[in-house]
Amino acid sequence: MGSVTHPKVAPPRVLPRRLGLLDATTIVAGSMIGSGIFIVSADIARQVRSASLFLLVWIFTALVTVAGAWSYGRLAMVFPKAGGQYVYLREAWGDLGGFLYGWAALLVIQTGTIAAVGVAFAKYLGVLVPAVSSEHLWLQAKFLRLSPVELVAILLIALLTWWNTTSVENGARLQNLFTAAKVFSLVGLLAACLLASGRIGAVSWKLPPASELAIPLLGAFAVATVGSLFSADAWNNVTFLAEEVKDAEHNVPRALVFGTGLVTVLYVLANVAYLNVLPLDGIAKAPEDRVATAAVAAVAGSGEAGLASTIMACVILVSTFGCLNGLILAGARVLYAMSRDNLFFPVFARVSAKTQIPVPALVAQAVWSGLLCLTGKYGDLLDYVITTVLIFYIATIVGRWKLARTLPVLAPQSAADRIVPALYVAATAYVSIALAIYKPAYTVPGLVIVAIGVPAFFLFRRR
Repeated sequence: MGSVTHPKVAPPRVLPRRLGLLDATTIVAGSMIGSGIFIVSADIARQVRSASLFLLVWIFTALVTVAGAWSYGRLAMVFPKAGGQYVYLREAWGDLGGFLYGWAALLVIQTGTIAAVGVAFAKYLGVLVPAVSSEHLWLQAKFLRLSPVELVAILLIALLTWWNTTSVENGARLQNLFTAAKVFSLVGLLAACLLASGRIGAVSWKLPPASELAIPLLGAFAVATVGSLFSADAWNNVTFLAEEVKDAEHNVPRALVFGTGLVTVLYVLANVAYLNVLPLDGIAKAPEDRVATAAVAAVAGSGEAGLASTIMACVILVSTFGCLNGLILAGARVLYAMSRDNLFFPVFARVSAKTQIPVPALVAQAVWSGLLCLTGKYGDLLDYVITTVLIFYIATIVGRWKLARTLPVLAPQSAADRIVPALYVAATAYVSIALAIYKPAYTVPGLVIVAIGVPAFFLFRRR
């Protein structure tokens, strides 16, 4: 009788640690700064109708974002693995908890953001190259739209995906370069506006009458923070790459705080700069919500609107390019980690023997992001998952408290370690509840997207 040969079980794969503290910090900052800071202030001004509340929205966003990043620090120390937040949720809430986050990230949170940033890049490229215009429509169907804008977005996503398959160091070097460029650009913008003979001293800081607000003040404030919170989002992406960061137990927590601290301070100062050269009504009514362009035009003079548009188009092209690179570099690690844990298709757990990069996961992310570009509905999908994203953040912090019962290293080590995460959960819960009450259209579809992941989870488990 012949012997039976049993297949060998492959040992768990670990991605090599090749990123330093600077790389990790620029991934945080570079992924956060996209096009939002140059645009969303217009909608915030329309929501709150008060300069004091306008700035308070950005200060609230800064405090909440840094608190969230600080609260993730201990989880990053204990679980320095590929997938980051996915791992934290899986450890705390089991396979289903991790899968639902990975499912939502793959379906829309990460890929939808990649599509949105790619299209934003293409639209601003159109300022410099008029041929790149959504008005030149090549194909329009119920679920398909193709114009030069979508084509440029897809080509850019493909280019940066290819670049990030060459090595993680190449992706990090590009991130370092473009993060530095856009931080200096943002500093230049706020310096030009703050040094101009401005109106900040003449701004009215009174609260708006209740009759001017569509919803009660507390609700209006919470709804207004949606734009600013998502302009400051993607700070968690560095946790997806934790397995590839040197001395991750110390460098990832540091990068989270350094990166979010830098960006949120710049965001608050940028909005002070806007108020210095534009009245609040001018911010609210900026053409196409391009507040930064209106601010530069106000500094340069009314006759230089074309120059202001060109300058800001260049700044936003740099900003969105770097943001897109960070999102692509980090995002695929969630799909890789989920597949490595046998919760998704095994092919996406494969890595290149030469570069140790999860190439199939990167390609899958690019393909789905490109398809979202063609639907023209990625913006709607992002609106739908706003509450869901906040709920995942809350679930992660609450999960840390749950894990602390069995892992003493996660227990609070100081008074700040008790207070800051609790304040973060309270603040994000406040925003989530307000959205559920006053913007249910933002809430229900996102929960449906996540709920679809439940049968998908059991389907994959059955396989």
